Amino acid sequence: MCGIWALFGSDECLSVQCLSAMKIAHRGPDAFRFENVNGFTNCCFGFHRLAVVDQLYGMQPIRVKKFPYLWLCYNGEIYNFKQLQKQFGFDYQTLVDGEVILHLYNRGGIEQTASMLDGVFAFILLDTANRKVFLARDTYGVRPLFKVLTDDGFLGVCSEAKGLISLKHSTSLCSKVEPFLPGHYEVLDLKPSGKVASVELVKFHSCKDEPLHVACDTVEALPSAGFDLETVKSNIRILFENAVRKRLMAHRRIGCLLSGGLDSSLVAAVLLKLMKEININYPLQTFAIGMENSPDLLAAKKVAAHLGSEHHEVILNTEEGIQAIEEVIFSLETYDITTIRASIGMYLISKYIRKKTDSVVIFSGEGSDELTQGYIYFHKAPSPEEAAEESERLLKELYLFDVLRADRTTAAHGLELRVPFLDHRFTSYYLSLPAELRIPKNGIEKYLLRLSFEDSNLLPKEILWRPKEAFSDGIASVKKSWFSILQDYIDQQVDDLLLEKAAEKYPFNPPKTKESYYYRQIFEKHYPGRSSWLPHYWMPRWVKATDPSARTLKHYKSATQE
Repeated sequence: MCGIWALFGSDECLSVQCLSAMKIAHRGPDAFRFENVNGFTNCCFGFHRLAVVDQLYGMQPIRVKKFPYLWLCYNGEIYNFKQLQKQFGFDYQTLVDGEVILHLYNRGGIEQTASMLDGVFAFILLDTANRKVFLARDTYGVRPLFKVLTDDGFLGVCSEAKGLISLKHSTSLCSKVEPFLPGHYEVLDLKPSGKVASVELVKFHSCKDEPLHVACDTVEALPSAGFDLETVKSNIRILFENAVRKRLMAHRRIGCLLSGGLDSSLVAAVLLKLMKEININYPLQTFAIGMENSPDLLAAKKVAAHLGSEHHEVILNTEEGIQAIEEVIFSLETYDITTIRASIGMYLISKYIRKKTDSVVIFSGEGSDELTQGYIYFHKAPSPEEAAEESERLLKELYLFDVLRADRTTAAHGLELRVPFLDHRFTSYYLSLPAELRIPKNGIEKYLLRLSFEDSNLLPKEILWRPKEAFSDGIASVKKSWFSILQDYIDQQVDDLLLEKAAEKYPFNPPKTKESYYYRQIFEKHYPGRSSWLPHYWMPRWVKATDPSARTLKHYKSATQE
């Protein structure tokens, strides 16, 4: 996890423009570099480093003697860089996993490069010999990337939008800052003036397609094919364990978020098993947040005791949660209701991890709900086929919601997040299974995933089969949900008359509740006129919902109501 920033064709003084790069300094607290491009005085790179791999030679932009005309700035982890070296005979000059991008590009061009990378990444690659600039982002957008491209060819690229919105160009502020689409790469021509022109934007991978890099995976071929249940269960276990194993690549301490729900508990259990196998000689630190005696804290404590992890509990107090709202919205760069609600706890626990522990590489369970149909509303799906389509839609939009939340809340405190449920190989296999196998069964969501691990003895049965909690309820006290506490506070902050006129003030995605109005006000304060970053609010399907919380659905029953 790092912060990358680059400009091409700037009309303004670069020493002034580079102040914008400092707005993402939180992403890389270990070091910073600002470097001009030889021969192009109005082009430059900025890089904030979090040193996780190769602490000696990991500064960027990466340049190697073999390819003096290539400049690379990237944020992410490439898990198969050693396998690619073995397959193609690459001669690496550093221990940095991202160096493989230079070798792949030299060997087969940008299409092969993006397609063969097994990992999470956002990168800017400059080829001065052929006068090309390339941008690329991983399949699910686990690593963020934003860009601005003006009509006259000025390009700005950054890990977060906040590093671009104040750029100056031709005496005006740059306007069209937008997220770079996941699973795509873009080719741009670099002119002698340093300006660029977009040539093509190409989708190189869809979540349903088996990735090209399977040939370079540690599990080359699954032991058996077919869709009989035992085979499927076995393959799910093999691929998930493989997804966790490849993510152990780190020179910094590994920790794990643990809510006590199925997803984070599975990640923690497999992680601990593999850490023991490769003799990592420190205990796994697990982290949970909630109000006193909340369902998540109780369940997480039970899982941690079962696993034998070094467990940390963070007690969320109401005042602290409410005070964090503005910081959270500034970090997130969104006004989506459910994203903000769920981010407050994750932001505060990340703050605790950074201040009180030495864990830096943090595993988490993001992506499972979208992939394995974990949301409560999947019980209402009209058919298995429609449920499968909805699952794919959610995965494609992760970069706007849960993946955005997970990245920004951890990056705000200089942590690196790893999400094994979004492993390319694991997700493409799961999505290849018959739609009927993937739907909720017997009133239980994620039934197939639970069943796959039932005989593994990794988790206690009551955790493996624990129903999904709405995040607001999972961290709530038994007396009152976090959802209700937020509503009560915001009700006092927003006047009824303001809400009545909300559609006039905010015609795009107009707020329908006081809560959404309150969030929108804060968002517009920091990012005025940027509401298009969120195309639509996250909302459940197939139900008449006016609120995104699972607790408003009829099927839902929280532990605090039992």
